[in-house]
Amino acid sequence: MVYKFRVILDAEEDIFRDIAILQDDTLEDLHNAIVNAFGFDGLEVASFYTCDDTWNQEDEIPMFDAGDIPGENKIMSDYQLIDILDGENTKIIYVYDFINMWTFLVELAAVEEAQEIGVIYPSLLFSHGEMPAEAMEKHFQADFEEEESYNEYEDDLDDDDLDSFGDDSFEDYGFEENWN
Repeated sequence: MVYKFRVILDAEEDIFRDIAILQDDTLEDLHNAIVNAFGFDGLEVASFYTCDDTWNQEDEIPMFDAGDIPGENKIMSDYQLIDILDGENTKIIYVYDFINMWTFLVELAAVEEAQEIGVIYPSLLFSHGEMPAEAMEKHFQADFEEEESYNEYEDDLDDDDLDSFGDDSFEDYGFEENWN
């Protein structure tokens, strides 16, 4: 089976690439296809994120295992496309270069049975739009309820409450001026 993806850059302009890749290929193979299709050098770190139907980010699938115990976390090369994406789960988010935050919306557009003879996968099927010089600036905002909108570090203590802690001397706590 061949998976056909539309990979859309999160930008003001319409910039996207259509990529065909085999369902048994890994997320790492898809990562490499996206890097090549958009003209990146491939030297930056990237991650895929599972998401729901409205593109809300869920679980991260990184390039490298950065956990405390080697092999504890699954990485891109551990997942075949068929393991993550199918007729019901068609969307995934891809972020390349965590400094610039190039963000892509990757959607499985078609699954076809027949493979064309002589075609090498992954392959770039269609390209629309030119890459901008810089990634779009991201504005991250949490979903706060009205009750939680206060500063979590404000504790409603006033000067009288602070006076009840006593003097400001640290000598009683074993403080040494030359502790090195």
